[in-house]
Amino acid sequence: MADSFDVIVIGGGPAGYPAAIRAGQNKLSVACIDEWRNRDGSYAFGGTCLNAGCIPSKALLESSELYHRAREEFAVHGIRVGEVGFDVAQMQKRKAGIVKASTQGILALFKASGVTALQGHGTLLPGRRVEFTAADGSTRVLSAKHVILASGSTPVELKVAPFKAPHVVDSWGALDLESVPKRLGVIGAGVIGLELGSVWRRLGAEVTVLEAMPELLGMADQQLAKEAARHFKKQGLDIRLGAKVTGTTLSADAVEVSYQDAKGEHKVTVDRLIVAAGRRPFSAGLLAEGTGVALDERGFIKVDEHCRTGAEGVWAVGDCVRGPMLAHKGKEEGVMVADLIAGLYGEVNYKVIPSVIYTAPEIAWVGLTEEQVKSSGRAYKVGSFPFLASGRARAMEQAQGFAKVIAAQDDDEILGVHIIGPMAGELIAEAVLAMEYSASSEDLQRTIHAHPTLSEALHEAALAADKRAIDSINR
Repeated sequence: MADSFDVIVIGGGPAGYPAAIRAGQNKLSVACIDEWRNRDGSYAFGGTCLNAGCIPSKALLESSELYHRAREEFAVHGIRVGEVGFDVAQMQKRKAGIVKASTQGILALFKASGVTALQGHGTLLPGRRVEFTAADGSTRVLSAKHVILASGSTPVELKVAPFKAPHVVDSWGALDLESVPKRLGVIGAGVIGLELGSVWRRLGAEVTVLEAMPELLGMADQQLAKEAARHFKKQGLDIRLGAKVTGTTLSADAVEVSYQDAKGEHKVTVDRLIVAAGRRPFSAGLLAEGTGVALDERGFIKVDEHCRTGAEGVWAVGDCVRGPMLAHKGKEEGVMVADLIAGLYGEVNYKVIPSVIYTAPEIAWVGLTEEQVKSSGRAYKVGSFPFLASGRARAMEQAQGFAKVIAAQDDDEILGVHIIGPMAGELIAEAVLAMEYSASSEDLQRTIHAHPTLSEALHEAALAADKRAIDSINR
């Protein structure tokens, strides 16, 4: 192994491994260090996203959704399947196979791009040197012209609900449950809490979600959030807002959760408790003294708009820096930095980063909410289209929700798009592309969409902004 590289990346998650691959594509010598270890002690690249987050959660969401549809929907299609059951062990086996294939794929990509994969711990030393500690405990000091920090994030642990498996678990533990708990508690009604709650609710758990904030999905457009709340309630998710957890008591077979809301003190008893109260930047053992890299009051590495730290030649990307903790945001930052290091153009447009919640119906948005536009004082117009009026959505038995387009009144620029409905996570890409080019709602109106497709909902929402919708009543 070489002692010197053009670029050393510390962290092999969704921000770090793309940075390493792009740097390799740019003909730079690259090493990527990652210390993720699975339950069995094996090392794996991909970080939380591939090993214990985005990918495994989507695998279980898909399995549980198919089970739910077989039970509740197939008969409407005229499909007779008899008694439907499920096998959690097989679901977990399938999930593990998908994860393993994904992480092994990274190693193949590294090889193709000439990236040296180092599994172990990396610590930044002064002068762009990195101490690498291998699995056997041996250490070696490497040097680089540039170092990219991509150490990621870790679940927040609450003092009032400390992790204690198998009763109180984080999001990783929630993905590894070996059976369906009769009563499941979830602290936090954010993206992770809603997705995990949905998985186990579909499989039969009684799910209670405790959210400290007074409103659901406060970061989303509130028309969208209210529509989501209606569907979650119908599905049997018991979401209690303004519920601040004050303590937990464990017994041999249950967890008693105490919480406080506007009506006073309450208790709820569950068999398993998932703590999904957010994530914090991870930097344990990352920085030695004298590196010149600074952290802010919340533990994030301080960077500028191009992810440069205060130390020459040291960059930081992904969850360990400011901005939304989203895999695709980290990926674009990693690619940007690798291109900038190579002397190429690099930029991330933070105004058009999409967000997706993979519940049923799916929820996705990009840009400003109606509340944000209204508070800015800028005159605007809104168009929406219900999936109930979509022929494709009705044929799919998924005619819930709507698409919503917000545009400026003066120049018609699209300011935000919000979708709740089938395949919202896929549909939002058209809106992201449009906003990347500063498109107007008229641009979407004049774009021909195939019929019948779900994407027509976005087309009709854009038309509705000017009260010109064809397939819905203009209001």
